[in-house]
Amino acid sequence: MKPLLPLVLALLAPAAALRAQAPLAHEAPAPVALAGPERPSPRVQYGLDRLAAAIRDTGAAVAEAAGARHVAVGLYSDPALRGRLAPAPAAPAAEGFVLGTAADGTLVVAGADDSGILYGCLELGRLTRDGGALPARASEDESPALKVRGPCIGLQKPTLLPGFAEYEYPINPGNFPWFYDRGFWEGYLDFLAANRMNTLFLWNGHPFASLVRVPDYPDALEVSAEQYAKNVETYRWLIREADRRGIWLVQMFYNIELSRPFAERHHLPMALHAGTPEAADYTRKTIAAFVRQYPTVGLLVCLGEALQHTPNQIAWMDEVIIPGEKDGLRAAGIAAEPPLILRTHALDARAVVPAALKLYPNLYTMEKYNGESLTTSEPRGAAQAQHRELSRLAPLHIANVHILANLEPFRYGDQRFIKECARAIRDRLGARGLHLYPLSYWDWPDTPDKTAEPLLEYQRDWIWYEAWGRYAWNPDIPDRADHAYWIGRLSQAYGPAAAENILAAYNDAGECAPRIIRRFGITEGNRQTMSLGMTLDELVHPEKYHAFPGLWEWQAPPGERLQEYVDREWNKQPHSGETPPRVIGEIVRYSERAMREIDDAGPQVSANAEEFGRLQNDIHCIRELSLSYAAKVQAAMLVLRYEHSHDVRDLETAERSLALSLDHFRTLAQLTAETYRYANGLQTRQRAIPVKGAVDGHPAYFHWTQMLPVYEQELADFRARVARARSAQ
Repeated sequence: MKPLLPLVLALLAPAAALRAQAPLAHEAPAPVALAGPERPSPRVQYGLDRLAAAIRDTGAAVAEAAGARHVAVGLYSDPALRGRLAPAPAAPAAEGFVLGTAADGTLVVAGADDSGILYGCLELGRLTRDGGALPARASEDESPALKVRGPCIGLQKPTLLPGFAEYEYPINPGNFPWFYDRGFWEGYLDFLAANRMNTLFLWNGHPFASLVRVPDYPDALEVSAEQYAKNVETYRWLIREADRRGIWLVQMFYNIELSRPFAERHHLPMALHAGTPEAADYTRKTIAAFVRQYPTVGLLVCLGEALQHTPNQIAWMDEVIIPGEKDGLRAAGIAAEPPLILRTHALDARAVVPAALKLYPNLYTMEKYNGESLTTSEPRGAAQAQHRELSRLAPLHIANVHILANLEPFRYGDQRFIKECARAIRDRLGARGLHLYPLSYWDWPDTPDKTAEPLLEYQRDWIWYEAWGRYAWNPDIPDRADHAYWIGRLSQAYGPAAAENILAAYNDAGECAPRIIRRFGITEGNRQTMSLGMTLDELVHPEKYHAFPGLWEWQAPPGERLQEYVDREWNKQPHSGETPPRVIGEIVRYSERAMREIDDAGPQVSANAEEFGRLQNDIHCIRELSLSYAAKVQAAMLVLRYEHSHDVRDLETAERSLALSLDHFRTLAQLTAETYRYANGLQTRQRAIPVKGAVDGHPAYFHWTQMLPVYEQELADFRARVARARSAQ
């Protein structure tokens, strides 16, 4: 894996307001005496170590010595520490911290808890690095807006594993070599801590068969005894390393999925639509064994999907999942019930959640934010109502920014859009948690970029994570200060002269994909790869291809789809809301501005030129994709108009628009031919738009160059249709 080292070094030292007074070049920096708790927890020790490293990076020693600056670190609840700040600031909330300056010049880091101390130390370390010296004074008081903040990692792959159920992949070096790379994990966990993310979700269909032995089902393991021992060792190490960085590890699983050896022995499929006595006993005991073995790891239950029908789901949750959790806690000697997270996908939450809460009051809920794409900064209608109801019912509700199928495979850094989303999560949905998908999920940790060695996704997409982490902590940062922050960050990454244009390009380019999918898409999920375009017939007659009619209305602002717009236009009726012409006008303008801004930045870039070139190419790809969609939408509106007018001139004009759309798609194929391995992460038959993603079980039509002949044939067929209509008329 090829790290983006200069960019990562900049990333781990985010810009902030400079409060430091750097010493003159000829002066040796004063030593710093760092005083923390007498017996610091691993989490506090991690914060102290990071702060000490930041101080040493300035050339100062960390030691008690004559003339030393002093830093006092501890809990806000300690009267002796708090008393050094006059007047004492208000107590921070959980995970919050106060940075202050005592009368004698001592800098004080006072955390609400161990995590607060950790984040306070990291913040003081950032200020120290940004200013080149320990600040002369500090004055901050911060607490997080959202209680749960973190990304997910898929222990899953782009294609199905022969002989296994969907989502089910045994944990072994063949499937996930990175899982055993401790150096990789340390870098990634440091990255999450630096962005104040406190949760890490691991997704897998049935992880238990790789991580626990069940006494009554010893042969249910899907890995060898040696591999199982290695998995347990690695998993326990990961739990410890995450915890000392303030990160709660959560393991996700699907229902009902079974161990392959268990399923074969009992003559059952690996995925069940309803429970059986054998499956129920095995699942309950498996969960109990997992909780007993890893008591600090949370569980995220995807109750619906394979398991169907509300009575089955209620019974499985209340009679299998929750009892299994309680059995494990009792076996581990734990009285308090930790959070158990219920993903409300593919179930009737109003029926399932209240029943489960009666048995397990500390039940958190999770719901997709925009389905499986990023389509709008605020879910509306039924989607918003669902989130608000869950926020009312559960002790804590989590918004799941899921899959990002419409953004892949390009870079995304529209911090304005992300900030609006974070505000909506808190204020419109009432949620207090963020679950964030990577921009490239199925092939994690690699990106789709075609490079000599794979790029690491979290390094390539640092701005995606940093923006969500920043606004999950505080979505109310004033715009002027926020703008200065991002200019500072991009200055560190690419050089100060290029930063303004790069930020503008990120923000403008980021407006295109959400508009395209919400107004013209057939589905916002894995079933559609938006960046591969759509056929003309899919735009004209989406009802022929849509598995979930009306799904787009859940996510889109009020407005009109193509058929409705054309019908109203023909009948001279007024239009309302977001219309197709308005959207194509907006994506053309936004993409044009973004391309101009990124090109203007090019000559000013003074660092990370290779990565900037990839970002610049992405912006050009988004421009060509937007123009291709705009022209094809014009063609679709003319085809729909022809159904009213029967005037062949409408088809003739549509033909020219369709040809223009193909020209732009051809340019897009050229831009991606040597820069991307694929467009869509999921490469199975589940993807159906614009065409099936697999043929005879093998990935197909996953690259723009593979789609180009399809659209060339489409134009040829349409021209023949126009010729027939012209002859008939």
